[in-house]
Amino acid sequence: MPKYKVILDRDRCIGSGSCTVVAPRFWDLQEDGKVTLLDSLFNKETNKWEIIVEAEEDVIENKEAENACPVTAIKIEKIED
Repeated sequence: MPKYKVILDRDRCIGSGSCTVVAPRFWDLQEDGKVTLLDSLFNKETNKWEIIVEAEEDVIENKEAENACPVTAIKIEKIED
């Protein structure tokens, strides 16, 4: 299975929480009203939070979160070998 990068642009997040409903293993609504991508690392070059997923169910869940986000703050990218 290919690897995918899940990317959160937290500055775009409006806190709708739709991602937390469809993929609660990966997304959590914080006290400041925005979501966080659990176990992610901050990329200083892009100013975005990132995590790598490989398991098919993890990719599917995060694609659902990407589709549910009303402001496109979540992006899934396939990592090319």
